[in-house]
Amino acid sequence: MSAPRALDLVTMNIVENTMVSICREMGITLMKTSYSTIFNEALDFTCGIASPAGEMLAVAEFCPAQIGGMPLLIRSCLQEIPITDIEPGDVLVHNDPYRGGLHTPEHTLFCPLFVDEQLVAFAVAIGHVAEVGGMVPGGFPAEATEIFHEGIRVPPVKIKKRGEDVAEVWKLWLANVRTPRYNYGDMRAMIAGVELGVQRLGEVVEKYGRDIFVTTCADLMDYSEARMRAEIAAIPDGRYSFVDYMDNDGVSDSEIRIEAHCHVQGEEIVIDYTGSSAQVAGPINATLGVAWSAAYNAVLHLTDPSIPRNSGCFRPLKVLAPRGTIVNVDYPAPEVGGNTETHPRIAGAVIGALAQAAPARAMAGEGGTHLNFVFGGTDRHGEYFACYDIETVGWGARSFADGNDATDSINGNCRVMPVEVFETRYPWLTEEYALRPDSGGAGEFRGGLGIRREYLNLEEARFSIRSAKHIIAPMGAADGGKGRTGNIVVNKGREGEKQLPTRYADYPLRANDTFVLDTPGGGGLGIACQRDPQRVLSDVIEGYVTPEAAASDYGVIIEKSGEDWSINETATAAARSAAAE
Repeated sequence: MSAPRALDLVTMNIVENTMVSICREMGITLMKTSYSTIFNEALDFTCGIASPAGEMLAVAEFCPAQIGGMPLLIRSCLQEIPITDIEPGDVLVHNDPYRGGLHTPEHTLFCPLFVDEQLVAFAVAIGHVAEVGGMVPGGFPAEATEIFHEGIRVPPVKIKKRGEDVAEVWKLWLANVRTPRYNYGDMRAMIAGVELGVQRLGEVVEKYGRDIFVTTCADLMDYSEARMRAEIAAIPDGRYSFVDYMDNDGVSDSEIRIEAHCHVQGEEIVIDYTGSSAQVAGPINATLGVAWSAAYNAVLHLTDPSIPRNSGCFRPLKVLAPRGTIVNVDYPAPEVGGNTETHPRIAGAVIGALAQAAPARAMAGEGGTHLNFVFGGTDRHGEYFACYDIETVGWGARSFADGNDATDSINGNCRVMPVEVFETRYPWLTEEYALRPDSGGAGEFRGGLGIRREYLNLEEARFSIRSAKHIIAPMGAADGGKGRTGNIVVNKGREGEKQLPTRYADYPLRANDTFVLDTPGGGGLGIACQRDPQRVLSDVIEGYVTPEAAASDYGVIIEKSGEDWSINETATAAARSAAAE
């Protein structure tokens, strides 16, 4: 019997870092050449490299919601377009949530790399296209009750064949969206990204040879698997459960339960969503790809971030998502909000379960929404525009630090569109953009702060919103306080003031209407009266916590004399003593 082949760790690390760099270059190309702000400002996309079997080999640090879904997306495509039908120069596209997709706006493109007439890998780009048709501009119809309300579904097809455009596919797709010029530009950017990926990856294979490249990629996935197994082995065996809830589905006020049972067994974890609510009428159902991706996302947040991100990481994780539930929707129910709003709740439930076994690795509840502010109208040239904009929330506190302020939710990692770009591209002015004082949950470690943003609308427009955590607050941990819930108000303090629900479709805005978004803060961790008074003082000076909240939540009495703030030591000792009784 021959001895096991030794890993070539040097070559493996070089190839892995080179592939990640290629993925980053793909993303930069996509960003620099795209038309829509959701790509060139927010970076709501992911670029990766996959094996012919659909296993993810490498990925750049873009949007984590799409990372875990990549293997299922590619495998689903290859069931309809077999490898034998794929040729050099082909580019495949699809966005169907019921064919492995994540939600309707998410389009997946992949381009094959052939060496010596053999398929070696795919370059992959997954991106959120801002306009996909459907009931409302921007593709987030809060009142959708079936998939057909949400926009055009593209099954796996070739948009380029042997390097040439398939004109019929382009015509059919662009005829079903409100902004064909922008969609055309964004699709060209994604195609440029995957074609560049194939070119760069071909140079790597030429350098090392096809056999060494394929072997090294297999070694890389085995290495990631071994390291993930070692991480899991450090978690005590057992069954850990957690339940979280969605505010509502936008159609009814029924309770929506997300239940996660994590069975840690040696070096593996079985993540079972049995007990979660049945799928709902409104568009917050999650597809199977989202259920997978949220589980992987949660575990990646709890384990060593230096483990190479590839399908090897996922091998020790088994996901059970019962069909016909909120975590594995059946056709033809709507699902567009499942990837943006339900994913954070699923990931939060998994983190909440595993935090019972590994509390030092987990954070308290985070804001759990992207706000999903989408709008559209006609510009001064008579051309239709549509925008998908996201906002940030507070993250949960950790056992060693406060939560992050004003950060995109756990499955996004997206940037905020700069005010200057927003006001230049669209008919809005930003009247206020600030952190929300006291929005982070109180604790020994404070939850991160959400934001307040007030807009002034300059022209008539239609907008829709899909948010969360406006009813059920982000949870604290280890006796920490809850984060503050979000809020949406049109014409706040003016005639026609109206508070909107977390989900609203096609609201008609008039010129000079205002619109205020308050985003949720993160939960605190630990007992608030154990927070260092000097840190509370610093929070007050910085405007993160008001003096009133310092006294009521932390038992720290802070006084101001002229321009100077100070702690009243005697009053603080008395307040904390009373709180401890």
